[in-house]
Amino acid sequence: MLASQLINTHYPAINLFDRVSFALQLMEDYDVQHLPVLGEEKFAGLVSKDDLLDADENAFLSSLENQLIKTSVKGKEYFLSAVKIASQDQLSLVAVVNENQELLGAITLVSLLQNVSTFLGIEEPGGLIILEIDKRNFSFGEISRLIETNDAYITQLNTYTETETGLVIVSIKINKVEVSDIVATFQRYDYQIRYYFGEEQFTNELKENYNHLMSYLNM
Repeated sequence: MLASQLINTHYPAINLFDRVSFALQLMEDYDVQHLPVLGEEKFAGLVSKDDLLDADENAFLSSLENQLIKTSVKGKEYFLSAVKIASQDQLSLVAVVNENQELLGAITLVSLLQNVSTFLGIEEPGGLIILEIDKRNFSFGEISRLIETNDAYITQLNTYTETETGLVIVSIKINKVEVSDIVATFQRYDYQIRYYFGEEQFTNELKENYNHLMSYLNM
């Protein structure tokens, strides 16, 4: 998904020669904490509501030019670039520009979160297993093989290196909700399981036994 595909043209841009009070009113109307600012038809940066509230409401936005957030993404960039910028600068929207720094539109934080959810397959059913592995022992091939021996497959895998320990933290989304057999397999191969989320076999059996008991009592 490219940044250009997530553009929302609903949000207005303001000009360096608009007044602070006008910008604040637009932020109230559109319920955002940032708005893109144009200078000579080019993207000049994002202005934040906090900076506006600290300024004279009759002043021009040009007086805040040094405080504008200059970050933006190109329309041809992958949408995760916008996620990174939104996180780093704590933005409510991210500006999208072309090669000439002309504003194409903006991507809202809500839209970014929705697409991250889709990207990670969060809405798809399945279990989640989190492993912690020494860097030198990380093998995607072996992890995949161990999962496939349990008649399952990986639908999403993400990794990051934990700063405090230097361990690779591996998040594995699996197509099966019942994960107890897979967890047991990892443990047999000395993998360290940090967390797992899914419906375990004994839970299924407990539910089944409970249903049998209720059926018996209702006879």
